Amino acid sequence: MSSFTVSARKYRPLKFSEVVGQEHITSTLKNAITLGRVAHAYLFTGPRGVGKTTTARILAKTLNCENLQGSEPCDSCRSCENFKTSQYVDVIEIDAASNRGIDDVRTLRDSVKFAPTYGKYKVYIIDEVHMLTKESFNAFLKTLEEPPPNIIFIFATTEIQKVPITIVSRCQRYDFRRIKVDVIKEQLRFIANSEEVSIDDKTLTLIARRAEGGLRDAESFFDQTVAFCGKIVDYNTVISLLNLIDDQSYFKLTRAILDKEYKVAFELSDEVYKHGWSFNDFLEGYIEHLRNLLTVTATGSDLLLETADEYKSFYKTYASRFSEGDILRMISFITKALYEMKSSQNHRIKFEMTLSFLISLENSSRISELINQLDPSATEGEKKKPIAEKKPEPVDEPVPQAISEKKVFEDKPEIEQTADIHFAYEQIRKRVVYDKSLHLAFGDSLSGTRIRSEFRGEIDIEVPDFHRREMLQGLEGMLSTEFGKVTGKEYRVLFSIAGRMAEEKSADIETYITNSAASQMKNDPYEKAIVEILGGEKIA
Repeated sequence: MSSFTVSARKYRPLKFSEVVGQEHITSTLKNAITLGRVAHAYLFTGPRGVGKTTTARILAKTLNCENLQGSEPCDSCRSCENFKTSQYVDVIEIDAASNRGIDDVRTLRDSVKFAPTYGKYKVYIIDEVHMLTKESFNAFLKTLEEPPPNIIFIFATTEIQKVPITIVSRCQRYDFRRIKVDVIKEQLRFIANSEEVSIDDKTLTLIARRAEGGLRDAESFFDQTVAFCGKIVDYNTVISLLNLIDDQSYFKLTRAILDKEYKVAFELSDEVYKHGWSFNDFLEGYIEHLRNLLTVTATGSDLLLETADEYKSFYKTYASRFSEGDILRMISFITKALYEMKSSQNHRIKFEMTLSFLISLENSSRISELINQLDPSATEGEKKKPIAEKKPEPVDEPVPQAISEKKVFEDKPEIEQTADIHFAYEQIRKRVVYDKSLHLAFGDSLSGTRIRSEFRGEIDIEVPDFHRREMLQGLEGMLSTEFGKVTGKEYRVLFSIAGRMAEEKSADIETYITNSAASQMKNDPYEKAIVEILGGEKIA
């Protein structure tokens, strides 16, 4: 018979000081014990695996400890020893999922009348309390509001919205948080050292991120990898075992966007397909990758990143190659692609086209350079200084940070209302150049476009190619708003690709008018009367 104990149980905290990531709760409970302000009912809520039940057990043990060490249990008295061996009769743990009926609550309510056997308090820990029925909650109200002085209730739940407000209002509520990746990594590193397991920082980061803020899940993944790899845990093996997407794939796509290598889109598509990964998961993961890139670009620091130390230097290098507007446009396009993929028949083709479009995006630094040249208040040196390097630099050599554009956007042209739709469009294009928020959204996407026609509240804008149309379709609402500001009217904006002649559009309009007139003539009551009385027929 194996004597192995899973890490989640073997390294479960026994004192408040050993609970990680929930200091705001443990400090409050310790102060309450020290000051003698212990409540009769507690409600612990939060995600799975963050320490709710563990904290409840520590609180129960501390309240009954015979030799308190400040606000911590001594772990050596008779009460603490009995608690370790699960022989302490004054601490009752109840699973509400299997004891949810009104009869179970009545039994509990009757047992409350009896005093503790050994300790100061009789503590009831009810896990997953939201599973109780409505009748059970109602039967519990009076007992919960006015229990005997030596009775304490501790409720734990992952779904606080299912607990009646009448129960919540009778308890002290404590919200447990998701545990940070760095905190989980440190705990896993402590376990690995204790178990004499060799594991690097990159693999620890991978497991910690996979746990999504739950320490118990992270410890389970750690046990699983050690069972497969043995005492030496390999990064590539963990990737394969947990079927996770390697961060290197995201950096590969970022390099392809900088170097305009379209073949990478199809290489990554084949890689995702062969590994059995989800195309949606890859795109969602790349959004998180871009978020990290945007964080470094905006803050100039990697302190806010939850990633391996090895990758932080890569983010700092790539951050100097993109502007905030470039990253926001990519995130916006991927978000739209994820929505469209739900109705797509072939996810792989949609995935490949999405990556190809990302690689084809041009850097918005070109329009920024033009703005610097047009700005009369800028010095000659500022006009010639580019926003970002055009020529790709080696990955391991960071390029200079982009210069500030604050001066460029100080003077914005005033809005001059007009009924001329073409003049209005020229005003909007000027505002895109001088208004920073509009420039970040549109960049140079309006260059090379023109108004083809305006008919019955619809403005048809001609764009040079398919990619430009895909880019602008996500911004049509914002463009409609700008037309409303300039013209004082509401317009719907449409985009069409250059190549279809304007005469064809006019022909469509004339056909519409002709058909509409013919329909009215056909239903004319006078025409019908003439035909019926004279017995004639309509020739034309």
